Amino acid sequence: MSNDRQVASGLAGEEAIIQGFLAPLARGFAGAFGLKDDCALLTPEPGTELVLKTDPVAESVHFLPDDAPGDVAWKALAVNVSDLAAKGATPIGYLMALSFPAPPSTEWLTAFAQGLEEAQQQFGCHLMGGDTDRRPGPITVSITAVGSVPGGGMVRRNTARPDDAVFVSGTLGDAALGLLLRRNARLAAAWGLAAADTEHLRRRYLRPQPRLGLGEALRGHAAAAMDISDGLAKDLSRMCAASGCGAQVRLADLPLSTATGKALAADPRLVMAIAAGGDDYEILACVPADKASDFVAAARLAGVGMTRIGSLAVGSEVIFEGSDGVPVSFPSSGWDHF
Repeated sequence: MSNDRQVASGLAGEEAIIQGFLAPLARGFAGAFGLKDDCALLTPEPGTELVLKTDPVAESVHFLPDDAPGDVAWKALAVNVSDLAAKGATPIGYLMALSFPAPPSTEWLTAFAQGLEEAQQQFGCHLMGGDTDRRPGPITVSITAVGSVPGGGMVRRNTARPDDAVFVSGTLGDAALGLLLRRNARLAAAWGLAAADTEHLRRRYLRPQPRLGLGEALRGHAAAAMDISDGLAKDLSRMCAASGCGAQVRLADLPLSTATGKALAADPRLVMAIAAGGDDYEILACVPADKASDFVAAARLAGVGMTRIGSLAVGSEVIFEGSDGVPVSFPSSGWDHF
C-alpha cells in the first residue's frame, strides 16, 4: 500500500476504525447495536423472505489502485445490491469485512465511509455489522447484502423458457469503455468523445447504478432475471445453461449511450468490449412473449428503460448475430476470475 494510505496520527487500532468511521453507517439499523456486539439481529417482515448475496471487490482486480476511496466504497455495495435488484428484492442492509495490508489513513477511511453513506442513501439500506483485519495482499472489501421479497417472489435465473423475449435495462458497454479510458485517457480523442462523453463512461465504471426500480416489474412479469456483471455474452450463456435453452441476440439491437455509440462508430472492434466487457450492472430479463408489452410498460413507470435484444430458443446454442445476420464469435465471452 502506498505511503499516503498509511496510518495517520490519531487513528489507533481496529476499534478506532469501527467506532470512528463505520458505526455511523449502522445508525439506521437497530439490529446492528451500534456495532458493539459480535452479531447483528434481523427479523424479516411477516410474509417476506430474505435474499442473500455476497460479492467481494479487491484492488487491482475490481478497482484500480488510484480509484478514489469513495468510488471504491460505492462500487463494493452497488455490485451486491445489483444482484438483489435482479431478484426483485428490496435491500435491507449488509455485512462488510475490510482487509488492509497496512493501516489505512484517516483521510482514506473518511472518504471511504462517505462513499458508503452516499450509496446507502441511494439504495435504501444500512450497515448491519462485519469485521476489519490486516493481512498481506490487496485491499479487499467483502460485502454480504440482505434484501427481502414477498414470499415466493424471488426471480430466479434458471426458469427462462424457449420463446421468452430477452430484455436488458439501460445501456451496455459504458463501464467497459470507461475502464479502457481509465487505463488510457488518449482513447477519448481517438473515439471522438467530448468531455461530457468521457465523464459519462468513467462514471459508469466507477459508480454503477443498480436497477432497484425494476423489482415490481420483474416479479410481476419476468420468467427469469440476473444482473449483467461479467458481460452480456457470458451472463446470457449462464442463464441459458441454467434454464436449458439457447438464445438468439442481434448485436445491432444492443442499447448504447451516446458516448458508446460515438466510440463504436469510430472503432467497430469495440463491439467485443460492449457485448463481453463486463461491469454493466444492468438487468438481463427473460419475459414470456405475451407479457413483454406489460413488462416494458411497468418498467417505464418505474423510470427504467428496457430494450428487447432477442429471444430464447430450443437447444443450447447462444448466437449473437452481426448486422449482416451472420453469427459473431467472441475471443472471450466475458470476465472470468480463473
